[in-house]
Parts: sequence; C-alpha cells; structure tokens
Amino acid sequence: MYNLVMLLNAKELIQLLLTKEGITQKELAGILSKKFGNNVAPSGLSRKMSQGTITYNDVVLIADILGYDIIAQRRENK
Repeated sequence: MYNLVMLLNAKELIQLLLTKEGITQKELAGILSKKFGNNVAPSGLSRKMSQGTITYNDVVLIADILGYDIIAQRRENK
C-alpha cells in the first residue's frame, strides 16, 4: 500500500501542508521572516520551490513550523 505523500515532491508537499493549514506562501514567508529575524521574500520562497532547489532542511523546518513531522518509516514489503 502506497502512502500518497511519498509520491509528492518538496513543492507539492509544502503546498499540501499550507492548504491543510489555510496558510498562503506569502504568510509562510512572513512567519519564517519573524522566526529568523531576516526578510524571507515570498517570491524567493516560491522560486526555490518551483526550481526544486529547496533543501531537505527547509522542508523539515517548514513542516515543523506548520506543526508536522517528517517521518522515515521502513516499508513492510522490502
């Protein structure tokens, strides 16, 4: 049995989490800016997601901010 989230790329996963939480990319950029005390531009965040240059650490951080954990779980059918 496949977990549908496995089939998503980083951009799609972040968009799914944002949609579930009712938060826009612009609002996320504001949250990130506030948390780290620097300016995270919505266009820069969008560009990283669109170009596929967002890092695993960025995805984990965004998931954490939105109240989610990234979990690696061994498959039952090796």
